This record gives sequence, structure tokens and C-alpha cells, in this order.
Amino acid sequence: MNKEKFRIGLVQMDSSDDWDGNRRQAEKYIREAAAEGAALVVLPETSDYIGADFRGHAAFIPGPVTEFYREQAVKYGVWLHCGSITEQRTEGAPANTSLVFAPDGRLAGRYSKLHLFDVELRDGPSYRESDDVAAGSEIALVETPWCTMGLSICYDMRFPEMFRLMAERGAELLVNCANFTSNTGKDHWEPLLRARAIENTCYVAAVGQCGQKPRFRAWGHTMLIDPWGKITARLSREEEPGLAMGEIDLARLRTVREQVPSLKNRRTDIYRLESEKIRRFRK
Repeated sequence: MNKEKFRIGLVQMDSSDDWDGNRRQAEKYIREAAAEGAALVVLPETSDYIGADFRGHAAFIPGPVTEFYREQAVKYGVWLHCGSITEQRTEGAPANTSLVFAPDGRLAGRYSKLHLFDVELRDGPSYRESDDVAAGSEIALVETPWCTMGLSICYDMRFPEMFRLMAERGAELLVNCANFTSNTGKDHWEPLLRARAIENTCYVAAVGQCGQKPRFRAWGHTMLIDPWGKITARLSREEEPGLAMGEIDLARLRTVREQVPSLKNRRTDIYRLESEKIRRFRK
């Protein structure tokens, strides 16, 4: 196993309210990614279900929905980031939860979305994500055989403090699975993601939903960004389902961190970020 480089498969989906169709779509691209040498495959936010009734389609962990993702990791011998699912809880509202499975079927990490998009415009529409799901309570880092991976979901990308905390704790790959709107995506998606990569000198894998959703059109534009801020992989059809293959090169990451040592040059005697709510999932 080459621990300096590995291939990553980024799966852009057009998930709907049809679980069987979503499952077939996911497996198609997981299979293709594995055939192209992917060690890690990442799906988008709420890859299992997007429809009018998120609460009614929430799934328990473990359960039939998560068993599908576990089986795919084992069947194709890959590390699989399921994007996220709507997690049913025994009490309270469901959560928007990412799961990472190892090739042996082990649940290697999980994360529930911290930042929920609640907006009420005085002369415009309002949207409250918190009406559908409850916020998570901790930042999550997952150790893989190659690198440490920081997990985030969609709106989280607008909160740089979260990503800096992950980088400070050793993250080299920052994954954001999303269902981003076209309205904001056309102006904000790429600048925000490239900023997270550059300021933290990390790889950023951003994997999006595409297509028409119940409340908006999803942006798509799945991409891999290197620590210099260069987009190294993207779909040729950026607003349609598909697979983008990229490479994570840790030697490249170390070189960039030597050239631009912004993590080392922080003035921690003047300012610092702290959190006791960071969970590290060990290999």
C-alpha cells in the first residue's frame, strides 16, 4: 500500500424520494470508482433520500439503510463515506449524519451536521433547516491508513473556525458533502471551498447533489482541491450525476505547508481557537 498517494472517487448524485433508485445510483458509481482504483469513495449529502418528508424517512443506525453502505464498502474493498443520511433517534428530531465505513465493514467514523441553515428574510422567503433536523454536538476526525480526514456537511463550509480546528488537530483531507443551492452555489461554492483549502493547506473534497429538489435546484459542481487551492478533479458535466476521480498526494501537501507555513505562523500567544467537542476516530 502506497501511503503517500491514494485515489479518491467523488460521486455526484441526483437523489430523490426513491430509496431503491438512490441505492442503484450509488452502487453504480461506487463500483466504477473501485474499478478505477479508488481507495476512498465519497457520496453527497442525504444520498439516501431527498423529498418532502425527511422526518418520515429517517433511518436508525444501524439499520437497513446503513447496512447497504456497509455492504458496499466490503463488496468493493473501499473506504466509503456515505455522504449523509437522515438519522432517526430514539428521542427528539433526527440528525443529518455522515458515516464512514472501512473495507472490513467497520463503522470507522460518524459526524452529525453542526450548523443548520435558518434564515428569515424581512421581505422574502424563510427557511428553517432546524424544523427538519437537530444539530450535532461535536467535530469529527477520522483516521484512515493514509491521512486524517475532517468531516463536514454543506452549510458547515461557511464557518472557517471549524475547519481550522480540524487542521490544528492534524486533518490533511477536509470532506464536505453537500446539497448546495444553485442560487448561492454559482457565487459562493468554489470561493468558499478554495479558501478552506488554502487557509488550512489541506486537500478539500466537496461532493454535491445535483438536479431539481423539492425546494430548490442543487448546484452540483463536485470537485477536489489541493492545498495550493488548485482544482485537480471535477466533473465534465458539472450539474449532472457522475463520478470524478482524483488523487491525494501527501508529499504535495507537505511541500505546500513548507512553502506557505500559515499553520506554523499563527500567533497563539495573541489568539487561539479551542474546543473540547472534538472526537477522533482511531484506525
